[in-house]
Amino acid sequence: MDKVETTSSPLIGSSSVTKEKNPTFFADFKALVKVGIVNSNLITTFAGFWLAVHFTGAAFTAYWDIFLLTMAGSALVIAGGCIMNNWYDADIDPVMSRTKTRPSVTGSIPRNRILMMGIASSALGHILLLFTSLQAAFIAFLGWFTYVVLYTVWSKRRYTLNTAIGSFSGAVPPLIGWAAVDPGLHTTAIVLFLIMFIWQTPHFLALAMKKTKEYKAAGVPMLPAVHGFEMTKRQIAVYIACLLPLPFYMGEMGSVFIVIATLLNIGWLVMGISGFFMKNDLKWANMIFIYSLNYLTILFLLMVVVTIEFPFS
Repeated sequence: MDKVETTSSPLIGSSSVTKEKNPTFFADFKALVKVGIVNSNLITTFAGFWLAVHFTGAAFTAYWDIFLLTMAGSALVIAGGCIMNNWYDADIDPVMSRTKTRPSVTGSIPRNRILMMGIASSALGHILLLFTSLQAAFIAFLGWFTYVVLYTVWSKRRYTLNTAIGSFSGAVPPLIGWAAVDPGLHTTAIVLFLIMFIWQTPHFLALAMKKTKEYKAAGVPMLPAVHGFEMTKRQIAVYIACLLPLPFYMGEMGSVFIVIATLLNIGWLVMGISGFFMKNDLKWANMIFIYSLNYLTILFLLMVVVTIEFPFS
């Protein structure tokens, strides 16, 4: 439930846009569910599931049915939240270049149908997760509620804290995956949540710096649009610094993981601090944004790699 995607889409836009783009229903659907967000969240859901199997000493092959239910249910809940976000944000999506061609803006999918799709996807996802564990379904609901209600409806257009509020929803997928196997969770599961929660602020603030003009035009109070780049750069550096101690709470992952994770954190922090000396703020923001994507991919892949021999034993 990868949070602050600060735009969505449900207003029925001009038919001229639809005709010009001539999108297929599949392309429309991918845009509506924000397939990139769904995929990235499923990666962290998988990592949580995988590590739960590892730490409980079970065999991954014994959990195939639970695994499929977890991934399908999570995907539907996340997609449902994204669809609801698009439905609600119809009035501001036309202003943003990366969202103005969404089907909820162009009208290629009627707005009432979008609402029904969001409700149906969310409900079905929660039902599937109930077949894994009650805790997994409950955690998914907390993430969905935070994204749809507390972020999209309440805070996104009112407070610069919308990023932190939305970060909660983006941090729960690893917990969903873990709770599907081990409802009691584990210290490592909590650390996974913290990594995701902290990671999202520098990631999305860097994106907000790149899109500051659009956020101002849309009336979305992202930090750089309200308080400027200097404060935003300070916030980014502080959040990155908060990641430094977290690998040491995952000692059971082994020294290789701790060393590589720490090097990733130090590299990102050095890059964050360099922002105070670079003249081109947007170039720096783009560097932070790209690093954040690589950081998350490498870190979660590493978690799987260092435990790969155990789940099948």
